[in-house]
Amino acid sequence: MNRHEIQINPSLCIGCGQCAKDCPTSNIQLKDKKAEILEAECIMCGHCAAICPKKAVTISGYSEAAVEQASSVRLDPQKVLEVIRFRRTIRQFQETEIPAEVISQILEAGRLTHTAENKQDVTYIVIDKEKASLEQQAVKFFRRLKPVANLFSSMARRTVIDDHFFFFQAPVAIVIAAKEEINGALTAQNMEFVAEANGLGVLYSGFFTMVVNHSRSLRAALHIPKGKKRSQRWFWGILRYDIREVHSGIQPISAICREGLSWIRNVRSALRISPAAFIHVKRHSLPLVMKQGRSFC
Repeated sequence: MNRHEIQINPSLCIGCGQCAKDCPTSNIQLKDKKAEILEAECIMCGHCAAICPKKAVTISGYSEAAVEQASSVRLDPQKVLEVIRFRRTIRQFQETEIPAEVISQILEAGRLTHTAENKQDVTYIVIDKEKASLEQQAVKFFRRLKPVANLFSSMARRTVIDDHFFFFQAPVAIVIAAKEEINGALTAQNMEFVAEANGLGVLYSGFFTMVVNHSRSLRAALHIPKGKKRSQRWFWGILRYDIREVHSGIQPISAICREGLSWIRNVRSALRISPAAFIHVKRHSLPLVMKQGRSFC
């Protein structure tokens, strides 16, 4: 990995102090009307280089050249609200391959996303050919959990875990893993916007996220880097049906959310069964539930 260093050219610096004012870590000061760096270690957010009117501040160690914004770009707020308002989770996809350049655009949206403290701790795993085998591992894991979840939730009892329960036959799946959960969420949102702009439907799978976070074998199969405890799962594909209606009331949406969240909470509670209850669960041929619950909760 290249080492990044902030450099200030004193011959170009006019001592305006903008870089010092904008530095989130207060790592720049003015001395003799010139800006100087206090410590070599900082979060390398690049604000100082971006705000300098004379381009006196540079950051070394990048493989790509700096990109200048030719003109101010502003999104139409009404159009953005329309996209958000009519956005729907998609579970029926066309059997159409996603072009590589579109996937690259989606990943680039994640790469360019700002992260907390500029940690850039996000990993992206694109899955296409391995979908079937990975999905079967997750399905097998969830089928062993379901009898326990059935004890707590009528929704769980109604749910059928078929062979396509997680991926819904989407052509591409992307795993987003990060040390900080908020960073994974931030990148996922921007990636979704770019996917929508390309006419793709998107599904976030909370169920698969939960399985990956509790299954060592799946995490190993996905090659999720050590220490990245949070993972998000997004599926991308072309919509089979075009959904254009949306309810303006909040009540139906909140009711759906409550029911869905209770499903997830109940499955999570199954993973947190007390040791005394494990004996009962084991007698009902669910040793995997006991093992996973004990190991990861």
